[in-house]
Amino acid sequence: MSCHTNANHCIQCTVSQCKYHCGNENYCSLEKIMVGTHETDPTVKQCTDCMSFDRK
Repeated sequence: MSCHTNANHCIQCTVSQCKYHCGNENYCSLEKIMVGTHETDPTVKQCTDCMSFDRK
């Protein structure tokens, strides 16, 4: 699988189901991402989400 565009080596990513994931490179192809939360008071990393995720 090829990268959506060029890999952004500043954003590592292992979510291969996202259309911005760079195939066999564990990077995102977006210039920037938005990180958000689904909790009112996040306390651990599992409470955070990549709001830029877009399913393939």
